[in-house]
Amino acid sequence: MFSFFNKAGEFGIRFSKEVQEKYIEQFNSSLFHSHNSVMKGYVLIPSAVFEDDKLMLDLLNESYAYVMSLPAK
Repeated sequence: MFSFFNKAGEFGIRFSKEVQEKYIEQFNSSLFHSHNSVMKGYVLIPSAVFEDDKLMLDLLNESYAYVMSLPAK
């Protein structure tokens, strides 16, 4: 899994630790929360980002590439 919505309707995308820090700062965001837990590896994507289709596509592609590079469980 590389992205999902929580019960509050917030959207999180999974990134490497280095990339997480970059996007948390860039979007003035935080780690993603779901079911009262911090979802390590996921960044809360602000709703304003949804308005930029190209940026959203780039973020999702970057996340997918990262997740696909991880060893299988």
